[in-house]
Amino acid sequence: MVSRTSLAAVSSLLALLSAAASPALAAQTQYPLKIENCGVEVTFDKAPTRTVALGANSAEILLLLGLQDKLVASAFWPSKVMPELAAANEKVKVLTVEIPTFESVLAEEPDFVAAQTVLLMGPESKVAKREDYAKLNIPTYLSPSTCANKQDTKDIYGSRSELWNMDAVYKEIDDLSRIFDVQDKGQAVIADFKQREAALREKAKARGKDYSYLFWFSSPSPSADAYLTGKLGPGGYIADLLGGHSAVESEAEWPTMGWEGIIATNPGVIVVADLDRNRWALDKPAAKIEFLKTDPAVSQLDAVQKGRIVVMDGQAMNPTIRTIRGAEQVEKQLEALSADSK
Repeated sequence: MVSRTSLAAVSSLLALLSAAASPALAAQTQYPLKIENCGVEVTFDKAPTRTVALGANSAEILLLLGLQDKLVASAFWPSKVMPELAAANEKVKVLTVEIPTFESVLAEEPDFVAAQTVLLMGPESKVAKREDYAKLNIPTYLSPSTCANKQDTKDIYGSRSELWNMDAVYKEIDDLSRIFDVQDKGQAVIADFKQREAALREKAKARGKDYSYLFWFSSPSPSADAYLTGKLGPGGYIADLLGGHSAVESEAEWPTMGWEGIIATNPGVIVVADLDRNRWALDKPAAKIEFLKTDPAVSQLDAVQKGRIVVMDGQAMNPTIRTIRGAEQVEKQLEALSADSK
């Protein structure tokens, strides 16, 4: 017979082992919190309660962290909110799906403004600069994915010197989770993305196809230059994640290219963006695909002839939390195409 003392000792040992096997809880935020963000030191005396998110990515990270009650408004949505976040986003005011005015942001009396791109908060921003908010004692945060770009081109988005990866997004999630003191949630979200990222690399390894990928965001018209993703941006990252490479050699974040130049790259896979906005004639994937299949010259591309045209969420072509989701969409369609060709 085992004594009660022995049973207690075993129970204590099991509890210790269980605790050791469980991930450690993240430390609580100690305010005032200082965050270094894109070369700017930002101080938070407490967790924000009235946040305005400029850009879908900034809003969706906050929603993933369960902070919808702290999010009073958002703006700039090329695509609708992700379906799994729609319910959480219902009560969040949308200032505009395009670029908001500085006055409309201030009207929400924010105590924190987070932005996805320099277009929305940067030296040449069409809304306001960080210093404009600083003068009003409103802390700001700019996506690390954006501020890593070299601003040495005429393009407001700049260019990159090395391949973007999800580490910048993981830093953004971690920073925002610390600002709002929800670190445990932040680490859970990061762990989920890392698992999905690893799964995609395994699938690509099993498929063993080194395709060249062309990521076509949109065009004002069939005759106009196409807006593409550069080789070192999210498009290049997705291509690498799926075991391939970018068909575009430009280091610019959003290079434009005429169809003569695109034909010369002869991509193995053409990825067309699905956008909810109605700004340009070729925002919708159906319009892009129709052009690809009917234009006398473009229709002769190998990717078109072999049916390797896939559709991806356009927001995933930006450096965002949707990039992994976009890669999953491409992988699923390539898997189906491979199955059909057997």
